[in-house]
Amino acid sequence: MPARQATTLDWDKLRIFHAVAEAGSFTRAGEALNLSQSAVSRQVGALEESLHIPLFHRHARGLLLTEPGEDLYRTVHDVFAKLAMAEARLTESKVRPEGPFKITTTVAFGAMWLAPRIKEFIELYPEIQVSLLLDDSELDLAMRAADVGIRFKAPHQPDLIQRSLFTVHYQLYASPEYLETHGRPQVVTDLDDHRLIVYGDDARAPVENMNWLLTFHSSRSGGRRAILRINNVYGILQTVRSGLGIGALPDYFSSEIDGLERVLPDLEGPSFDAYFVYPQEMRHSKRVAVFRDFLLKKIAESA
Repeated sequence: MPARQATTLDWDKLRIFHAVAEAGSFTRAGEALNLSQSAVSRQVGALEESLHIPLFHRHARGLLLTEPGEDLYRTVHDVFAKLAMAEARLTESKVRPEGPFKITTTVAFGAMWLAPRIKEFIELYPEIQVSLLLDDSELDLAMRAADVGIRFKAPHQPDLIQRSLFTVHYQLYASPEYLETHGRPQVVTDLDDHRLIVYGDDARAPVENMNWLLTFHSSRSGGRRAILRINNVYGILQTVRSGLGIGALPDYFSSEIDGLERVLPDLEGPSFDAYFVYPQEMRHSKRVAVFRDFLLKKIAESA
């Protein structure tokens, strides 16, 4: 009987396997990799066939790694982390920081606060090729979906370095036209009778308890009703400005609220800390260091 041929592992299939193991489903992995669910499933199936072992238990609620799958996942994760570390060292070997640099943060903060300031950073460091990835979901920094992130939740991954940047406070605003038509709330319970604009999908909100406005000191059973839900904070600003209703806006929008009036000025919603986060392997990166220093300078100027 001929001996079984040694298997040569395909790096692309291993990358897809790792993404599936992280996501727990072919569909979510496909979204992260920009591949179809069927393409991801085929690649994992081909890897299992080449290894002659199942890597996942497939069931209705998702995927679970088999014992060999767990072993392979740990090995692949370590290898990819070491490759990323080597890439960071090679890229940062020059005197001036240069090379591609991906920054991720929420849509609202990225569009309203960071984007207007990024011109100065690019002019200071023209050799750095900056990409802004604006997404209210958290991209996987450990897998280098981005190099650094500005997040409004403390990261739970143990292999991420974090630094607190500032605290965000939410305040209530309405347009003069709305207040003229519907009156100005005098106490919190008055909000029960007003039109409220809130975040659209609390499960994917960039911060926890995003829709506190619906329940905060409400006298209504089950909380207040929203006139509109919209899953973008900048969209909330625009609809408040149009006169539709009252909305909670973060204080980093301060340059955008001209023409709006503060409602219940003594009331502040939950506050959230913003964090600068990046993987351990980027800790010696000059790109990370100069961007961190730039951020801190701009935050101090905005205070």
